[in-house]
Amino acid sequence: MPHRPEPVSAELQPSNVRHSLDDDETKKPHVYEDIPGDPFGEEVEGQMRYKTLSWWQCGMLMIAETVSLGILSLPAAVAAMGIVPAIIALLGLGGMATYTGYVIGQFRWRYPHVHSMADAGEVLWGAFGRELLGAGLILLLIFVMGSHLLTFAVAMNTITNHATCTVAFSIVGFAISLLCTLPRTLRGMTLMAPMPGFISILSAVFVVMIDLGIIRRGHYQTIVVHHTDLNHGFLAITNMVFSFAAHAAFFGFMSELKDPKDYSKAVFLLQGVDTSLYIFVAILIYYFAGPDVVSPALGSASPVVRKVAYGVALPTIIISGVVNGHIACKYIYIRLFRGTERVHATDWVSYALWGLIALVLWVLAWVIAEAIPSFSNILSLVASLFATWFTYGLPGIFWLYLNWGQWFRSLRKFALTIVNGFMFCVGAIICGLGLYVSGKAIHETPAGASFSCASSS
Repeated sequence: MPHRPEPVSAELQPSNVRHSLDDDETKKPHVYEDIPGDPFGEEVEGQMRYKTLSWWQCGMLMIAETVSLGILSLPAAVAAMGIVPAIIALLGLGGMATYTGYVIGQFRWRYPHVHSMADAGEVLWGAFGRELLGAGLILLLIFVMGSHLLTFAVAMNTITNHATCTVAFSIVGFAISLLCTLPRTLRGMTLMAPMPGFISILSAVFVVMIDLGIIRRGHYQTIVVHHTDLNHGFLAITNMVFSFAAHAAFFGFMSELKDPKDYSKAVFLLQGVDTSLYIFVAILIYYFAGPDVVSPALGSASPVVRKVAYGVALPTIIISGVVNGHIACKYIYIRLFRGTERVHATDWVSYALWGLIALVLWVLAWVIAEAIPSFSNILSLVASLFATWFTYGLPGIFWLYLNWGQWFRSLRKFALTIVNGFMFCVGAIICGLGLYVSGKAIHETPAGASFSCASSS
């Protein structure tokens, strides 16, 4: 059992976070020296340096990872629930995601050695917690990577009118994603990820909205409140949850900030952008497309514009998958070589090991994407099992652990205890009901052919 945590103190505040970099560069040793509380140890000039992100770069990376495939399922979720319940759900889930994102920052300010959810699990429950959350993290990331490969194949089939075998398209997506995952630092990701990915998905949905506004002029159909059943209604909720499910990577992002106290700015930038964008896009596309809107939403456009939209969205389809792949590679690399010179080495062996890890992960993602016919339902199942806990349930546990023994010390502490207990319950409820409705959807979905050349558009 892990030791009982000490009460929260001022050390949790970002202004009191201890910086691990020595101000005098000349005094740094030229060998790896483990610094307590720092996952990357002493960073020496001439070796691989990880802590290079500014807060806005971190925020843009978070946006690139979060605002991707999830946004394309939201108009259909609105169609299932109606406009008013959908807006309430998106605001509620977005607000909770903002708070739990901040709590993750509080946890790492207390435990600076935490680099991943697996490290956080070790703090909570020892070796068992480390393996449990580590396995959940890797499974979630691999399935998300696979969903991006599958979407890449769908996009290419749509753009080319199924010019070749679907498996060939997925292999092309695999090769591009593997190549883009080779940079070892998140700063290397910023050279390709933030602005192109964000502009890409935003442009694609605007193209679809303009097209729908023209072809459906005067024929809009909207339902303020849709009377749906549990299965369809809660599947819509799980799609919304998946669109906010980036918290599993937040520890990794925070670890590579130049200044950890800037993490809060990055979280507020992310949640302000994604919540506003989700509501705007989901409501407008549903308004233009009507109750028959499809998922992904790009498929609701006319045939020609659909091709244009998928072409414009390709950078996001690739980049967001690559960011998830990088987080998965970084977790395994640090787990294998933490505390050794290999973490900061820049020789060919280090790059070869990183490339090998990336190759194995992308091969697994490709196999999953090709082998599971009803992949969207499987992804919903895995998201219900893991993403709901990483986004809502576990941060509630983090806060309760950090404030052990002080839950009822004051009215403010009591209110926050209720809030974080509610977060845990939200994670448990969404997990339980999500597993039920996802399993039912998988059972009712007709099976298709694995590794098939048939068009997936």
